[in-house]
Amino acid sequence: MSFHHPKEMMNPLPDTRPTYAAEDLTKGSDQAYIVLGTQTYTLRITRAGKLILTK
Repeated sequence: MSFHHPKEMMNPLPDTRPTYAAEDLTKGSDQAYIVLGTQTYTLRITRAGKLILTK
C-alpha cells in the first residue's frame, strides 16, 4: 500500500541557491573565468546563446 500526499499538503522549500545572469558574469564580453580551488575554468557564451564551461 502506498501513501500519496495531496498537492495542497506538499510545500516544497523555496530555492535559495544563488542565481546569476551569464551576461553579468561576463560583464558584456563573451567569456569569464571561474576559479574553483586551484583550477581556473573558462565560461563562454556562444553565438547561438549556449554556455560552454571548459578547464
